[in-house]
Amino acid sequence: MDAEEIVTGSPTEGAPLLSPETVLIGLVGQGIGLSRTPAMHEFEGTHFGLRYVYRLLDTDRMGAPTPDLAQIIRAAEIAGFAGLNVTYPYKRQAIELLDDLSDMARRIGAVNTIVFKDGKRYGHNTDCLGFSTCFRLEMQNAPRDTVLLLGAGGAGGAIADALLDGGVKRLCIHDIERETAAALVSRLAGQVEGKRVELVTDIRAAVGAANGIVNATPVGMAKLPGTPIPVEHLDAGHWVIDIIYFPMETEFLRAARNIGCHALSGAGMAIHQAARAFELFTGLTPDANRMKATFDSLEQNS
Repeated sequence: MDAEEIVTGSPTEGAPLLSPETVLIGLVGQGIGLSRTPAMHEFEGTHFGLRYVYRLLDTDRMGAPTPDLAQIIRAAEIAGFAGLNVTYPYKRQAIELLDDLSDMARRIGAVNTIVFKDGKRYGHNTDCLGFSTCFRLEMQNAPRDTVLLLGAGGAGGAIADALLDGGVKRLCIHDIERETAAALVSRLAGQVEGKRVELVTDIRAAVGAANGIVNATPVGMAKLPGTPIPVEHLDAGHWVIDIIYFPMETEFLRAARNIGCHALSGAGMAIHQAARAFELFTGLTPDANRMKATFDSLEQNS
């Protein structure tokens, strides 16, 4: 598969090239066919008079051999993309392929937004802002003495920062890849005062001690069904956030709601991170409420 096919598919012979007014963006990830991000960006673009085109670059659908992330990024540059969003499993891998990073992306060690400008690649992380915004708006009264974070990858790193900045007193981190979790704990311990962060391996005990649980693993996505921990460990006193939004209600969220937990999907994070990414791509300030309305309308139409 060549560069043009990676980012545009096989164009019709003689099809016109994109006009200079077009803003071309893509989302790189695996199993992202249900993403609502393209619609949010494109509809918001129309309010600014843009011809805004947002493509899904789903590596699950690229055939064999699957191009690697470096090839995809290079192909996007050649095709005239203004930037890319990056999702599972490429957020940390993208770091080494960029020319410069925002302070947030450098601190977290993961990128979900790449802007192409003046021949250079600039990496940003809007996940942290996206999560912190929805956490502040929708979990105002949630107790936060102890929170268990499941998943220490690219998204988990951003959420860990947001939780600590959001007033969590003790953050317990678990990942099936112990070294990944240990590295995140080590980074965070160097940034916050006191012993506010710890690595946990005993899930039952960690759940029992927690006020809230955040799933930042890919377990529960349409392509990775299941739950990140045994649901029998939950009780009605927990609050639960699952950053996945396709499906909107994961098996984990459904089980939590069924026993009376205050449970929140990844919709809010998806909307607010997309709003910030739109601003980075265009230099224009979007209306997050309008983007939310677009997101919600897709639920009604699905």
